[in-house]
Amino acid sequence: MTSPFAANRRQFLVATSSAFAALVASGCSTRGVVPGNAAGFAGYGALLPDPAGLLDLPEGFSYRVLSSMGEPMADGFTVPDRADGMGCFDLGNGKLALVRNHELSPQHGAGGDLPHGFRRGSNGAVLPGGTTTLVLDARTLRVERQYRSLAGTVRNCAGGITPWNSWLTCEEPMFERVAEVKAAHGWVFEVPADADRLVDAVPIKAMGRFNHEAACVDPATGIVYMTEDMQDGLFYRYIPNIPGRLAEGGRLQALTLTDGIGDSRNIGGVTMNVGAWHQARWIDLLNVESPADDLRQRGASDGALVFARGEGIWMGDGEMYFTATSGGTAECGQIFRFRPGTGGRSDAIQLFFESTDPAQFNYGDNLCIAPSGHLVVCEDGYSDEVSNYLRGITPDGRAYPIAHIRPQTEPAGACYSPDGRTLFVNLYSPTKTLAITGPWAS
Repeated sequence: MTSPFAANRRQFLVATSSAFAALVASGCSTRGVVPGNAAGFAGYGALLPDPAGLLDLPEGFSYRVLSSMGEPMADGFTVPDRADGMGCFDLGNGKLALVRNHELSPQHGAGGDLPHGFRRGSNGAVLPGGTTTLVLDARTLRVERQYRSLAGTVRNCAGGITPWNSWLTCEEPMFERVAEVKAAHGWVFEVPADADRLVDAVPIKAMGRFNHEAACVDPATGIVYMTEDMQDGLFYRYIPNIPGRLAEGGRLQALTLTDGIGDSRNIGGVTMNVGAWHQARWIDLLNVESPADDLRQRGASDGALVFARGEGIWMGDGEMYFTATSGGTAECGQIFRFRPGTGGRSDAIQLFFESTDPAQFNYGDNLCIAPSGHLVVCEDGYSDEVSNYLRGITPDGRAYPIAHIRPQTEPAGACYSPDGRTLFVNLYSPTKTLAITGPWAS
């Protein structure tokens, strides 16, 4: 039986022009931000206290817990901790899959004894990072099965969906903190959405070794764009030799500006103004496996634009948005908008939003696009008064609260069901995966 993963990949290779429709079918909204939706919108209303003390939401919204740390899974393991980035996929036949990252380091529990044949740490145990997959009934959202789908990796932070129904899971090893993985990790791995068991942890080394955060694919070209969670991180793109076949090699590049600006962070002096567009180009990167963890420094020395902790990224209609968690004059976070050039037009980047106060928006991380066309951003500031929110951002750059997480943990992995009725989101630790329903399109 041919898997949906193989079929979707073949369709992508035959005609990349059909890939945008495939991305829509992958289970998360791809709509661009719609300017008309901004007028007069100030949010869904006041957040009402949750009697359960978990998640405050506006009137008309509700949530249910789909999965929690320690629950038994179908493969004999238990749900691991530190749930982070996540993608939603339509498996057909009334089934959805949520592929969920777990940002686990060698010292963390894996939810059971992982099998031999996967990479191990210095203590002899299989490295616990990786992904779990939840299979849901698309109509009722009942969890039919959950299981481990990747192991033997470390600190799988975020990632991104592909038009061929797979999840790119990205390692963020923070090399200086995890010495035993210094030479072996910092890669992107691919997990088919329909994988029903552990897949081999094969790094796609041509995509570079760095502190990977998130990735998204431009369905028009098959190019993969990636962020780097470092205070002096870069914005990367990977041009595969064959679109849809990332493991078969390609070119890694970093973004630079034609006007000579080399720093987007606005810390210590404004270099990029909100709303202004800048023409961009790309520089080739060499020695991308970077054993010295110096890829970003080499890129910056060649003129690449520096960002303050690039994190979540999401593809819209002909443009993408990504966060810079600690950028801005207030160091509370920025959101950038990038447009790949078409029809002779150059690539361009814009500082779309910059927070001026932590109460407005604080440390944006994962993000996605809502059915309304607004951005939904997960905060990870860990301050009860001004952080741990899901924030909406209107097309004219105004922030508003969508939900407040009451425990001291961050929301992560926000993504929508194919019908746009449900927002799935993780609570990082202890792991919980929630389904939030409400009048998203209003």
